[in-house]
Amino acid sequence: MQLSDFDFDLPERLIATRPAHPRSSARLLVADGDNLSDAIVRDLPGILRPGDRLVLNDTRVIPARLSGLRHRTGASGQTEARIEATLLEPRADGTWSALVKPLKKVRDGEVIVFSSDLSAEVAGRADGQAFLRFNLTGGDFDAALAQAGTMPLPPYIAAKRPADEQDKTDYQTVWASRPGAVAAPTASLHFDEPLLAALRDKGVQFTHVTLHVGAGTFLPVKVEDVTTHKMHAEWGQVSETAAAEIAATKAAGGRVIPVGTTALRLIESAARDTGQIAPWEGETDIFIYPGFRFHVTDALMTNFHLPKSTLLMLVSALMGMERMQRVYAHAIAHEYRFFSYGDASLLIP
Repeated sequence: MQLSDFDFDLPERLIATRPAHPRSSARLLVADGDNLSDAIVRDLPGILRPGDRLVLNDTRVIPARLSGLRHRTGASGQTEARIEATLLEPRADGTWSALVKPLKKVRDGEVIVFSSDLSAEVAGRADGQAFLRFNLTGGDFDAALAQAGTMPLPPYIAAKRPADEQDKTDYQTVWASRPGAVAAPTASLHFDEPLLAALRDKGVQFTHVTLHVGAGTFLPVKVEDVTTHKMHAEWGQVSETAAAEIAATKAAGGRVIPVGTTALRLIESAARDTGQIAPWEGETDIFIYPGFRFHVTDALMTNFHLPKSTLLMLVSALMGMERMQRVYAHAIAHEYRFFSYGDASLLIP
């Protein structure tokens, strides 16, 4: 299985830089076995069945991208340098790991000032990352970060425009509750309150799980033999309640449908050892590619993914490689919008 097997040509114009408004007005390509049909996300109550369970990732994206100044006093006087930092995850010692650019412009022990309230000392570095110790913690840190930070838009959007205030709403699910992600579970961005209400009225049920999506989700696959790729790890949790709800749906003959690849990776991680869903907490580096045996997932709602990406490999594992090639050919021919702010698909093997 070669990396080139997951490549395709995508016209630049199909990369979405803003989401559909309202959220549920995005297009939805339904792939039910070999049958393809074009719909709108708000049509979901007429497509799903009573007793189906949508599994939703309740992670909350933090405004993880910061811009600040490093001041230094030397023989020639005081100098300053503009420093960009993208927070990755908190560490056990209270520091944050971060991508800092340019890293060579800061020394350990120096302070980067991001706003009048927020600053951080460079406490060390490893593997191209820096460790930042902020001057604030807890709620004070959250409030200062909300003021100083911007949403960490994916590279293919950030290359076209800077993040703005609208992204703080657009790049967040309506049910986001547990801060910690630096990328959104983007399939979930299509849901708004009217759609959720309509789904409840149809008898569709919901379960919340948490996977804090990391920046590693955007890392390219660099090996030609995809089976040798090493996945990044992300923290997740399936609570006792969530596991019981999912198990009850399976037992009753309903379908378990994760919304997004993050929710899918998490519930399959939780069922990895026994083949049955169970409460689970920890870091998962599960890599799903064709040949994977799914234990919990019956269908998947997801966006359209990058060429040669692990997420394209995941959907190909669920649906089959040839079938996904037809799905993507249809999406391109019918000008669906791609990637994080793009349209959605409902994949039913």
